[in-house]
Amino acid sequence: MNPALRICIIGAGPSGITAAKNLLESGFGDITIYDRGRAVGGNWVFDAESGHSSVFETTHIISSRDYSQYEDFPMPEDYPDYPSHSQLAAYFQAYSCKFGVDPLIRFQTTVESCMRLDSGTWSIRVRDAEGAVSPREFDHLVVANGHHWEPRMPSYPGRFQGNLLHSHDFKRAEPFRNKRVLVIGGGNSACDVAVETSRVSAATDISWRRGYRIVPKFVFGLPGDKIYNSAVERMPFLPRKLRWWFMQGLLNFLNGANRLYGLPEPDHSFGETHPTINSELLYFIRHGRIRPRPDIAGYEGKQVRFTDGSTGEYDAIIACTGFVIRHPFFARELLDYSEGPVPLYLRMYHAEIPNLAFIGLFQPIGCIWPLAELQSKLLARELRGEWRRPDDIRARIAAEDGRLVVRQLKTPRHTITVEYPVFRRRLLEELSR
Repeated sequence: MNPALRICIIGAGPSGITAAKNLLESGFGDITIYDRGRAVGGNWVFDAESGHSSVFETTHIISSRDYSQYEDFPMPEDYPDYPSHSQLAAYFQAYSCKFGVDPLIRFQTTVESCMRLDSGTWSIRVRDAEGAVSPREFDHLVVANGHHWEPRMPSYPGRFQGNLLHSHDFKRAEPFRNKRVLVIGGGNSACDVAVETSRVSAATDISWRRGYRIVPKFVFGLPGDKIYNSAVERMPFLPRKLRWWFMQGLLNFLNGANRLYGLPEPDHSFGETHPTINSELLYFIRHGRIRPRPDIAGYEGKQVRFTDGSTGEYDAIIACTGFVIRHPFFARELLDYSEGPVPLYLRMYHAEIPNLAFIGLFQPIGCIWPLAELQSKLLARELRGEWRRPDDIRARIAAEDGRLVVRQLKTPRHTITVEYPVFRRRLLEELSR
């Protein structure tokens, strides 16, 4: 172990602060965290400024409190089952303060480039809030900047002449009061945005190109993830296909068929797309506040043509179509995960670069940061010399793609999905070695 190891962490969100906390506790003191924002919490720090990557005003988490907390720092008992963004930001800031992470952070600082030198060390070039650019050399680089910040915009024939924006720039519903709104997408953001705008808009429509399954936040009076994760933890021998077959049947029982709501039926099995957790969308559809629409065929002025031949006129379109996995501070020839697979051992280790680790670069069916905490513990053990990457890391990555990565529809959105209890068990296996 080398306690004088110079460590750079990119990002002071939930993954970055738990990486720093666990490294500090392991005796590493020369840690610098760079973050573009103004406060600890990453996307969970609400910022009304358009272009800043943050949650919108009424966001609540979609995984339950008990499955969304650090093992070493439980959430306050008075937090609800699904805390708000402000409660989560306060939680992350309390964590960072308690474990001495705050003094390590350089806020409003953008990492412009990370270059690996011939010596093997990293030259990190940053720009601060005043625009001053400076390089600094580090022995180890930890990337924890998240993957929900570069919008992926859809492309359709024609040009829309109203207000076209991505959910990345949606901050609150009020600007859409008395407007005719079309929301594109069937994921969590799309359904949340449709519900929020429908409270104030003249009309809100939602366009789906395929059918999705809507999972209610509560099942039999309990948060849905408590039921599912508990079952997996107690019966790990059950095949994933059987677990998902059961969930598919349960949703059909609870919600009924999509066609009853005017929505397309899913053309895939449960789990082949990321679950959409929402208890209000179907309610608002059946109350006439949200109207389902099929996929878009094209734009003509403010008019939108749909694939079934119908049309609609809108003042605003909000595209909730996901994000590109991008690391602009790396040269593309070094690594580029924007379109294809993300070949990392345990979702964190590169096959060829020994002093690079990613924390939180996965999309769980569940919550990210309790798993990022386990990754951070493993990273700390590695740097202490108590754990080492396998010699056959390439073969291990290929094998784990079948074990850990959830096989979903072949789209850019579904390249990093893992199943929460399965991935958690795998990380715990490594930590127990």
